[in-house]
Amino acid sequence: MESLTLEQYRRMVDKVLEFKRLNGDLPEYAVVDGCRIKRREYIDMIERVNKFFLEMGRNPGSVDIGPIDDVPLVEKVFI
Repeated sequence: MESLTLEQYRRMVDKVLEFKRLNGDLPEYAVVDGCRIKRREYIDMIERVNKFFLEMGRNPGSVDIGPIDDVPLVEKVFI
C-alpha cells in the first residue's frame, strides 16, 4: 500500500489518538487494512495533511505514505 484514502487515514488517526488517550504515548505503529505504518511515518502523514488543509482549505483525496530519508516504511501484516 502506497497511500491511504481519506477514510483509511481518518480511521488510522482515530486509532492512534485513542491509543494515546488510553496509554499516554503514541503507538510504535498503526495497522490499516493489514499494512503496518511506523510511528515516524504516520506522524509525517499527519503533518502533511495538516499542512495541506491549512494551505488549500480542504482535505486531500488520499494521503501518500512517503518514506523519511528513503527508509522503507510499510510492511504487510498477516493476521
